[in-house]
Amino acid sequence: MNDVTFAVLGTGGIGRRTLEVSKHKDGLTPVAACDRHGVAVDHDGLDVDELLSATEGNIASDGGATAVKETGEMKGVAASTQAVPTDTPIDDIIEASDDIDAVLIALPNFEHDFIPRVADRFVEAGYSGVLVDVLKRSRVIGMLDERTEAFEESGITFVCGAGATPGFLTGAAALAAQSFVEVEEVEIWWGVGLKSGYEDNRGTVREDIAHLPEYDIDDAREMSDEEIAAVIDEHDGVIEFNDMEHADDVLLERAGICDAEDVTVGGILDVTSDEKPTTTTVRVTGTTFDGERGTNTFQLDDNTSMEANVNGPALGYLKSAVRRNRAEEYGVFGPAELLPRF
Repeated sequence: MNDVTFAVLGTGGIGRRTLEVSKHKDGLTPVAACDRHGVAVDHDGLDVDELLSATEGNIASDGGATAVKETGEMKGVAASTQAVPTDTPIDDIIEASDDIDAVLIALPNFEHDFIPRVADRFVEAGYSGVLVDVLKRSRVIGMLDERTEAFEESGITFVCGAGATPGFLTGAAALAAQSFVEVEEVEIWWGVGLKSGYEDNRGTVREDIAHLPEYDIDDAREMSDEEIAAVIDEHDGVIEFNDMEHADDVLLERAGICDAEDVTVGGILDVTSDEKPTTTTVRVTGTTFDGERGTNTFQLDDNTSMEANVNGPALGYLKSAVRRNRAEEYGVFGPAELLPRF
């Protein structure tokens, strides 16, 4: 497969790490990146090290990079020598997208229809290529499916939920299910230690808090940084999540693995340590063709970081989607429907 050029929308924790990981992946060239106030485009390839240096330490609580110091000095993407300030970063990427194979959407997702609306803008601009997101919420998948015809007409291959969970672990569950003729239950349990990475991933933590029973996505969006910190303090820095609204359920259902109601997702987030508080595990229970009942288990090593388990698969799914797109396979795909390319 020829080299793949790609853009990153958003340079919060996920966007920054995607650019960093891409340096270690063959056949990938990042050519564009943006945050709320700056855009960098170079079709020959961005200087990733310079861009990361410019945005280092400037991650806002919504996951985007801040733009201006108190002294007025530009920060975030706008501080890069490769970039220009802008009030229309997504539009600027769209304008430059004719020669871009794929776009990773790594923007905060505090409105359920936000990513679908971003996709609409690419459709309206006549973009033909790949869009990839790492969204988490189950209800968004239906919104994307409603756009399948528009994607097909535009020549867009959209991969939804292409991070760790949903994403990597969804795909692992689909593989683990192959031993069975009937799947009874899929249990996904994750552990993340985020002490040193908390600042870069505050937007992700904010989204996770929306999964707690006493909060929702609107609450999380409106909460101040101090209120988020108070929630973390209430849990002594270690928050357990149960029965989360994660898109793994509908993605496994649409792939024919099991019913959405048979999938549960939970985990533990520890912002006091970089060590995982629990081993990330997928358990698939079912019945084989010869009547045996069993559970297949898949585990991630505790030494693999959240960033490695999100951004590596995201780029792997992006490469697979480009291959599908070049074969003129358009529409919406989930992580249980295709394997990521290394």
